[in-house]
Amino acid sequence: MKRRSSSLKNILIILILVIITAGVVFLYISPKFEKNPPEVSFKGNNYWNLKEDLSISLSDKSGIKSYKAYYINDKEKKVLVENKVNQKQTEVVFTIPTFELPSAVNKIEILIEATDNSLWHFFQGNKGFTKLQLNIDRKKPKARVLTNSYNIKRGGSAVVVVEVKDENLEEKYISFNEKYKFELIPFIKEGFYAAIIAWPIDIKFDDFQRVNLVALDKANNKTVIKVPLYIKDLKIKTDRLSISDNFINKVSIPVLRMSDMTIPDSAVEIFIKQNNILRDKNVNIIKEQSIKSMSRQLINKYDFKAFKRLKNSKTFAGFAERREYYYEGDLIDRAWHLGMDWASIKHANIKVFNKGKVIYNDFLGIYGNTIIIDHKLGLQTLYAHTSKFKVQAGDMVKPNQKIALTGSTGAVFGDHLHFGVLVQGIEVNPIEWMDKSWIKTRITNILDQAKQEIKSSK
Repeated sequence: MKRRSSSLKNILIILILVIITAGVVFLYISPKFEKNPPEVSFKGNNYWNLKEDLSISLSDKSGIKSYKAYYINDKEKKVLVENKVNQKQTEVVFTIPTFELPSAVNKIEILIEATDNSLWHFFQGNKGFTKLQLNIDRKKPKARVLTNSYNIKRGGSAVVVVEVKDENLEEKYISFNEKYKFELIPFIKEGFYAAIIAWPIDIKFDDFQRVNLVALDKANNKTVIKVPLYIKDLKIKTDRLSISDNFINKVSIPVLRMSDMTIPDSAVEIFIKQNNILRDKNVNIIKEQSIKSMSRQLINKYDFKAFKRLKNSKTFAGFAERREYYYEGDLIDRAWHLGMDWASIKHANIKVFNKGKVIYNDFLGIYGNTIIIDHKLGLQTLYAHTSKFKVQAGDMVKPNQKIALTGSTGAVFGDHLHFGVLVQGIEVNPIEWMDKSWIKTRITNILDQAKQEIKSSK
């Protein structure tokens, strides 16, 4: 009997230990007893303008039970916001409202306290504490337009010179219709900037709104100044082009294959994929490469010469032609032609007429073998359909230097040069940049005027 009683006792002890162990293990692995405090995320950069509420994010696997935010200084601990969350939300976003502070205060501390729905700490949950050290900045950046081109034409270019100053400056740019942004390049000395800007061809004359200088600091104080410009429209030429099976078989299909794209079943789908989808992809690459690789160095000197047409060539297509494509009499697609097409002899020499840096040379879908050269201030030129490169990416080029030979690579039949002018990746009217008088009156004279004012400023 004693042995049996002793065995039962041992079994009971083991069972109790197993239960206790299982309970401890359960406490440690159960989501209901998770032990991590809530995580606090602040999307700002430790600057506050006291004009806009601060956005705070809380997250926790077991959900958020409650939160508080305090303002702390030597004299007080003031509750700014507090709330109990009824639902077991794993993520909660709340705002800390603005409040009055003496003008002399330029730094404050905000304490955020958050409790989760965990059953840890005797069912009280985990508490997380985060302190935000915030710099108070109530001032908008100082910004002004020194000078700019008198006017701008749809599809064309203009130049703007500005002054922007703020000790906490975050961003500065020229905006077009609040849709396009143009970076500002340091000009002459600290605090002054210049930018060549473009009126994108896809924005109609009637849709023009305004061009702005925008300056934003780290506390989200924003200054917006209008750039005064007279605007002119551009006459758009519409061309009707018939697409043949021969073109699709000998041009569209090979270009798609060289671009690692699958070939659709129907002739119409093949052409649209080449002319629309591949075109958009190529245009995006041009924009990305242009913005990524353009010079952002301080501009002290500038000397833009007029670009010239391919020697002894004829013009077969111009800028801003609106092309309509028909297959067996049906309209199947539309696209812009945003450059100049010049044809001369086969494999004619292509020269560059302004110094610059080669930032791209590669096969580029419908453009074929393509070169892009950066001439500073966001101005670049594009040379497409070439047969042979004479320069490589990274090379510095001089005026009258041979850079390539014309060809028929890409989505074309015959040997020619497609010449384009880019402003921060946006194609603009090359005719303007081929006009010596236009460059002088609309670009260099404006820069000269601003340069004199900047040099005389303290």
